[in-house]
Amino acid sequence: MHDVVVNELEEHLAGNASLAFHGHLASCQACRAEVESIADVSSLLAELRADTDSPDASPFFYTRVKSGIIQDQQTNHWGLLAPGAAFFRRVAFASLVMLAALGSYLAMRQGDVQGTDATSIMAQHNATADHAASSDRDMMLVTLASYNGE
Repeated sequence: MHDVVVNELEEHLAGNASLAFHGHLASCQACRAEVESIADVSSLLAELRADTDSPDASPFFYTRVKSGIIQDQQTNHWGLLAPGAAFFRRVAFASLVMLAALGSYLAMRQGDVQGTDATSIMAQHNATADHAASSDRDMMLVTLASYNGE
């Protein structure tokens, strides 16, 4: 569209266009077709205006619609990645069962270990039994570590 049409288009739709505007439309087919299509759209929009007799929506209607749309969008996007609360309850229950089983195992295993101090380790050593050379090395380290030099 040419500048004269762009500048006076609103006045034309209101019914107050200048003679220069009408003269340009008479000579320019492209601008005339464009203005006619804009006028058609404007008349369609005028038909869509709400009647003054129609009841107004409740004050929070638009807020509820907006929050519903947002909730639907979040649900649709995260539905695949966020399982329901039942899944998390099952995971928590399985974790507690595993913790109880591991705790029971460690408590039973605690009785097998007789001591970690030097005296307990030296007392557990049986020199007559067959054993690996590494255990002799461990015993020697314990003996040296417990030596006071007195």
